[in-house]
Amino acid sequence: MTRRILLVAHPRRPEAQHLAGDVAARLHAAGIEVALLPEEAEAVHLGHNPNVVLADPEDPARGCELVCVLGGDGTILRGAAMSRGTHAPLLGVNLGHVGFLAEAEREDLQETVERIVSRDYAVEERMTLEVRAHHDGELIASSWALNEVTVEKAARERMLELIVEVDGRPLSTWGCDGVVMATPTGSTAYAFSAGGPVVWPDVEAMMVVPLAAHALFARPLVVGPRCRLAVEVLADTEGSGVLWCDGARMVELPPGARIEVCRSETPVRLARMSASPFTDRLVAKFDLSVAGWRGAGRRANGGSGPGRRRGSGPGAATGGDHSVAPAAD
Repeated sequence: MTRRILLVAHPRRPEAQHLAGDVAARLHAAGIEVALLPEEAEAVHLGHNPNVVLADPEDPARGCELVCVLGGDGTILRGAAMSRGTHAPLLGVNLGHVGFLAEAEREDLQETVERIVSRDYAVEERMTLEVRAHHDGELIASSWALNEVTVEKAARERMLELIVEVDGRPLSTWGCDGVVMATPTGSTAYAFSAGGPVVWPDVEAMMVVPLAAHALFARPLVVGPRCRLAVEVLADTEGSGVLWCDGARMVELPPGARIEVCRSETPVRLARMSASPFTDRLVAKFDLSVAGWRGAGRRANGGSGPGRRRGSGPGAATGGDHSVAPAAD
């Protein structure tokens, strides 16, 4: 049976266009079929490339063993929408800035392709969120998110009046810019920027983070995975709101709208090429200073430990094998 990889590339990034052709050629040489969406294939100048087949826009990951994404977190989230609900895991190559969802960096591309060819990667599942919005008893939106669901004010000059529920019970009413409801995967994204906690990916939980709330009680919350969250836009609020799912899928929310969020039964599967701990990923991605660390791992490695400089290879892209200057005695 012919192996097939779905390739997703940022359509307007020149580097992604160049690398997409290189990846397609390498995978084709290894006997692997490379598929791209028709519009995307044209955008990266691979529409008539003999190494590429066109994917079905209605089900692009069908028959694929992996979805490989070249781009930043936004492009990787778009690839997640294609892979979710299929058996194809998602593997991101970071061409953006922080790239928390990426598993490898651009300089590791050759080794990454080699490991794709040899199927040298593990697969882990990340929880996602289901979201439904109603107004006057009618369903106005149904979607999902890997990172976060946000309810935000639609106009800069208007504050949004929201009431938040947990498991059918009212928690608080906030005059605010909005609220973020995030997964552990999304805790390092919008929720982090809004002052929420960083949550390790293997923790099963959801975060509720208010945005600039005018209230005495407006602390970030961490709730259990079986909790059911709800946010209502108060009917007498002066402003209207908007619903965003992963910063991409937007729905307008009139006063009186109700948004319900819970854990989804359908996760996103991520391909992992490094077994390095999440702590090292934080150190690498946020360039955290750990100079002077004297932990057990440092002693066991003869003085080496996680530091601020990146090494090479896909492992380094997720925070593996960092060096640090010797601590002063």
